[in-house]
Amino acid sequence: MSAYGYQLQLKHLLEHGVRWAPDQEIVYRDKLCLKYSDFYSRVLRLAGALTGELGVKPGETVGVIEWDSHRYLEMYFAIPGIGAVMHTINPRLSPGDLLYTMKHAEDDILVFHEDFLPLVEQLRPELSHVRRFVILTDGVEAPKTPVASDEYEALLKRAKPLEKLPDLDENTRATLAYTTGTTGKPKGVYFTQRQLMLHTLSLGVSLAAFGGQGSATTRDVYMPLTPMFHVHAWGMPYVATLLGLKQVYPGRYEPELLAKLVKTEGVTLTHCVPTILQMVVTAAEAHGLTFPGWKIVIGGARLPKGLALAARKLGIIIYAGYGLSETAPVLTLAFRKPFMDDWDEDAQVDVDVSTGFPIPLVDLRIVDEHGNDVEADGHATGEIVVRAPWLTEGYLKEPERSEKLWKGGWLHTGDVAHFKEYGYVQIVDRLKDVIKSGGEWIVSLDLENLLSLHEGVLEAAVIGVPDPKWDERPLAVIVPREGWRGKLTGDQLKEHLEQFVNQGKLIRWAVPDRYEFVDEIPKTSVGKIDKKVLRKTYEGTQ
Repeated sequence: MSAYGYQLQLKHLLEHGVRWAPDQEIVYRDKLCLKYSDFYSRVLRLAGALTGELGVKPGETVGVIEWDSHRYLEMYFAIPGIGAVMHTINPRLSPGDLLYTMKHAEDDILVFHEDFLPLVEQLRPELSHVRRFVILTDGVEAPKTPVASDEYEALLKRAKPLEKLPDLDENTRATLAYTTGTTGKPKGVYFTQRQLMLHTLSLGVSLAAFGGQGSATTRDVYMPLTPMFHVHAWGMPYVATLLGLKQVYPGRYEPELLAKLVKTEGVTLTHCVPTILQMVVTAAEAHGLTFPGWKIVIGGARLPKGLALAARKLGIIIYAGYGLSETAPVLTLAFRKPFMDDWDEDAQVDVDVSTGFPIPLVDLRIVDEHGNDVEADGHATGEIVVRAPWLTEGYLKEPERSEKLWKGGWLHTGDVAHFKEYGYVQIVDRLKDVIKSGGEWIVSLDLENLLSLHEGVLEAAVIGVPDPKWDERPLAVIVPREGWRGKLTGDQLKEHLEQFVNQGKLIRWAVPDRYEFVDEIPKTSVGKIDKKVLRKTYEGTQ
C-alpha cells in the first residue's frame, strides 16, 4: 500500500544529467557558455515565471518560435515540467499555415525570437487567444514593439524560481507539433511525458550500446542540425541532457559559424537531413576541410549512397535513421552488426544508407493492402506499419484522420519498404510517390540513389509525370556539380544507369526518358525534396 507509483517525467532526464555532470557546458553560438548546474537554475526560474507572472496553468499551451538555443532547451524542460504543453512552431511554414497551427493549438502564451517580430506583428490581429507575448533577443536590448509586453531574460531575472519541478502524472500531455502533407491543413501530433521518456531511453540505449561505428558516449559533444522545432530535434536534446553531454546550439544556421563551432567546440555528434549534409560536404570540398570522427545521423529522406561515400572521404562517420513526426520520431537506425566490421567498404555503406534496424520497443511490420505480412525475402514490398509506446495517439481534434492513421491498431506510415538481409528495413518509396508506368511500379528513391553515384550529380529527384501511353513515366530532375553545369547530358545519365540494368540492379523500363537540369531542387520547410512542387511544375510538360 505504501509503494510509490513512479511516474516517467521529463524532469528526471534533466535531474540525472545535472547530477552526473554539473560542470558540463551548454554553448550558444559564440555568445554564451553555461554549466549544467546554471542551466538547471534557469529552468527552475523559467518555470517560476511561467506559473507566476505569466499565470500558465496545467494543460495550457505555450507556443515557441525560436532558433536552436539554450533558451529552447530550457523550454523543452520548463514548459512540460509545469504540466503545460510546449507547441514547437515551424517558422518555415507559410504565414497562412503558421497562423492556422497557432489558432488550432489555441496557444495561450507565445515566446518568439526577435527575428520573427515582423511575422508576429503581421499575425497579431488574428491571435486574440494569445494573452501574453514574450520576445527573445541576442542583443543587449530587445526591439521596442507594442506586441511583446515581456522580454525573456528580464522575465527570468525578476521571477521567483521554483524549488523543484512538480510531480506530474506521466500521461500528462507534454508537446505538440504540426506536420504537413501533400493536401489539407497541417496536422497536430502530440506526446505525453511517458512517451517522450520511453523514446529517450530507447534511443539512448540504441546510440550507446548498438551504435558500433556511430556510438554515442558521455565524451561526445552534441550539436543539432535538425531544427529544435522539428519533432523534438529527433529527441536528441533529451538524450544529450540525460547523458550529460556537452551541448552546442548554433542558433540560426549560418555555414561559416557552423564550421567554426564544429572545430572550436569539438563537435562529434550531429543529425541532419541529406540536403544539409550535402551543403557541409560541398563546402568542405571547396575549402579543403576534413572532419575526422564526426558522427552524423541522417534522416528525413533517403541518404544517397553517393553522398555517403563523399562524406566518408572527409572522415565523417555517417549512417541513416528513420521516423515520422507521428512517431516522436525515431523508429530505426542503420547501425552495423559486429560481424559487418569485416565487410568491404561498399557492403558497409549499403548498410549505412539503409533505412535501418528497429530500435528497442519498436514493433515494425511490412504489410500488403490486406494487412498481411509480406515475405522477408529482400524483394516483396508493402507498407510499413508500427507499434511503439511513444507513437502519437492521433491528430489533434481530427478523429477521422486519427482512425485512418491507426487503422487496425497499427500506425500506418505511408512508406513502401521491404526487409533486407539480417532484419534491416529498406524504404523504397512513399505510397504517393511510387511511379505507376505501364502496369509496373517504378521506385523513385532507387533511381535517385543510383543517379547520385554519377560524379557529375550533386542532387537528384525523380517524379512520375503523366504519359498518354504508359499512364506515367519517370522524369529525373538533376542539379549538376560545379564543373559539370552545361556539360552533363541526359544521354550520359542514361548510360550511367544502363550499367545497373546490366548488373540486374535496375529494370530497363525504369530508366527515365527525360532529364531536366536545374540550379536548385525545391525543398519543404524541413529540408526534404518537395515532390508535390516538382509534380506541379512538370505535370503539363512533354
